Amino acid sequence: MGNENITLVWIATLVTHNRLRSILFYALVMPWLLLVPASAQQTQQDYDARFKVVDGLVEKAVAEGNIPGAVLVVGHNGKVIHRKAFGSRSLEPVQEAMTTDTIFDLASLTKCIATATSVMKLLEEGRIRLSDSVATYLPEFAQNGKKDITIRDLMTHYSGLPPDLDLKSAWSGRESAYQMAMHERPTNPPGSQFVYSDINFETLGFLVERLTGQPLNEYASAKIFVPLGMKDTRFLPPKEWTARIAPTQYDEQGRMLRGTVHDPTARRMGGVAGHAGLFSTGDDLALFAEDFLSGFKVLSRSAVDKMSSPQQPPNATVLRGLGWDIDSPFSVNRGEFLPVGSFGHTGFTGTSLWIDPVTDSYIILLTNAVHPHGGKTTVSLRAKVATAVVQALDLTATEQDKMRQAHSTGYNELMTASRRISARNGDVKTGIDVLEAHGFRDIHADVSHPVRVGLVTNQTGVDAHGQRTVDVVAKAPGVRLSAIFSPEHGIAGKVDTTAITDTKDAATGVPIYSVYGDTEAKRRPSGVALSGVDVIVFDIQDIGVRFYTYETTLGYFLEAAAKYGKEIVVLDRPNPIGGSFVQGPAADGGRESFVSYWQTPVRHGMTIGELAKMFNAERGIHAKLTVVPMQGWFRGDWFDSTGGLWVNPSPNMRSLTAAMLYPGIGMIEASNISVGRGTDTPFELVGSPWIASVDLAKYLNSREIAGVRFVPIEFTPDNSEYAHEKCGGIQIVVTDRNALDAPELGIEIAAALQELYAGDYKVAGVDTLMVNKAALSAIVAGQDPRRVAEQWRDSLEKFEALRAKYLIY
Repeated sequence: MGNENITLVWIATLVTHNRLRSILFYALVMPWLLLVPASAQQTQQDYDARFKVVDGLVEKAVAEGNIPGAVLVVGHNGKVIHRKAFGSRSLEPVQEAMTTDTIFDLASLTKCIATATSVMKLLEEGRIRLSDSVATYLPEFAQNGKKDITIRDLMTHYSGLPPDLDLKSAWSGRESAYQMAMHERPTNPPGSQFVYSDINFETLGFLVERLTGQPLNEYASAKIFVPLGMKDTRFLPPKEWTARIAPTQYDEQGRMLRGTVHDPTARRMGGVAGHAGLFSTGDDLALFAEDFLSGFKVLSRSAVDKMSSPQQPPNATVLRGLGWDIDSPFSVNRGEFLPVGSFGHTGFTGTSLWIDPVTDSYIILLTNAVHPHGGKTTVSLRAKVATAVVQALDLTATEQDKMRQAHSTGYNELMTASRRISARNGDVKTGIDVLEAHGFRDIHADVSHPVRVGLVTNQTGVDAHGQRTVDVVAKAPGVRLSAIFSPEHGIAGKVDTTAITDTKDAATGVPIYSVYGDTEAKRRPSGVALSGVDVIVFDIQDIGVRFYTYETTLGYFLEAAAKYGKEIVVLDRPNPIGGSFVQGPAADGGRESFVSYWQTPVRHGMTIGELAKMFNAERGIHAKLTVVPMQGWFRGDWFDSTGGLWVNPSPNMRSLTAAMLYPGIGMIEASNISVGRGTDTPFELVGSPWIASVDLAKYLNSREIAGVRFVPIEFTPDNSEYAHEKCGGIQIVVTDRNALDAPELGIEIAAALQELYAGDYKVAGVDTLMVNKAALSAIVAGQDPRRVAEQWRDSLEKFEALRAKYLIY
């Protein structure tokens, strides 16, 4: 309506005589007004009315003395829809009214706006990697156990460093702060716990300065504030700004801080620090927030997406982006209705910013709650305001639908947001159950011309009634079961040898062809065995781990189906360790084998049917493939949520607990250790005759590995590695399966064994099943296991994007 507005201004200028005003209004102005939609005429009035509840919350906080005053700015769909000042800017030494252009000490908003954004600029320019150790650029930082702390650890507050520098001793100056930060010692192993630490961002500030050759304030101004037109944003505000600055608190000498940073560490550092020191207005922060939603002048969209998505260790429960809070004990300013996936931050002085890409909105609430004597908090106010703002937005049906989709994650929000998967009492119908319900039409059953089926199965192939898939298919009308193919461990799943011969099924008389042995040829179906088959049907319970050989057997049958012109139908089954987590190193390309069919991560989070779709396309097989999907399975389901009967998939896979641990303990099994084969609890034990149980358990427990604890134990295996020898070792107790990263657990144990028993432990064997030379080299070099695991992150993100094309559920 730009032209219409210009016309109205022109008319108003011309109409100056009262006698002509009414005539011209009806002749000229009214026709233009009729062209303006009623909704557009009333938009701002509607917003003002809807924001009365929001305004009332802030006004009440002022009236009750919780805050002196505030500035609230709300943006939606590319424009500011609410902007208002409340209460007083200053109470002492004189009272002043709050104004919308008031400049606030942003406190810790400095971290995300100035420092983290500056670091992301360096990332975009290729000057750093998030997985790089900080000591790569600040060599002094490596001392006192910090050599493996990464840039990502600092940006997510998982470095293990304490909350702040020591303020008990008398020190001042940036050089002193720098030396103290370099000498700090972690209080927790890096990557193990979320500890909000100003030292993290003080160090990042030093990193920016080292790499750019500029002070942090100058670099941030040139790269962020000036390009966005943030004219009232800077460190060290000039004297002429003082009248507009909201004072904070009396300092140690009894002087009211106004234009001098409130944070004592930043103040000792001269007012410029990576964790605090920035001053700004609500209007300037609106420019910044809008750029993160749609402008992308400072950072590219991909950089903003990276920055605002979870970047904490994969098994961590506190969700942090790169400088931004997503879901943590500090994220109450998200309110009750904004989805996990939005992001923001707060500042100690009483400032907060929350940005939500789902609704294309932002909420800026700036207060100086510490004024004049401290002791007040805005935690409750922030949460209430955010909740009320969402109610006031009057979202469109499309926006509301996006909100519902963002909230409908299948997760329990009461358990720290989107990573906490609830157990449930499900009733999952597997592929064989669905095939029966469909009257076997998926395999082209025809009573006049029975289809000849070759069934790949073992003891796990049973339906909901406990009937073998062998018997179900053999009795199906219009179907002739012509051949059965058994994988590793044989048709009954009880044999632990390569010497498995062909035989016949006792109940049906159908020949059973073994597709396992000590050579490549013995592990593939022969053309002769498939010659009497029209359709191959695959029904085997997988365990969800790359080196579990049933996945390679699937791949070999896909290849055979393509080679011999057969259709293959995969009857899908649950991934017993769930479909939500993707963990561990991806296999090196060019190293395919029977324990590594393709370049999947160790724990891929896919069902056997989804794997079939991916293998068929990505390996260029292009067999005629049909997947009969399950009914009622959710990606977050562990096996105990399916309602299904646990049948041991292999002789030593005896429980869901063993399956949880298998991606890690199985991964390191080919080194010279026992993993409990030949005991009652395989994959829950690790030991060897040369291990001192108490020492290993103490070392591993000190690592604070998420989701597990370690009990010193002695055991004597009946068979397998160290059969009939007494082994010292550990029993692994799973305390939180959703927090456990089993492949990372595997390298934690391997690294511990190398550290404690370098003369006895043969770490090179780990790569037999891990199939990742870079990870092995890092372990051999003594790199911290968490840093080793962090280096998998990029490949895992790429794999997750790839696998998305093939997910069924």
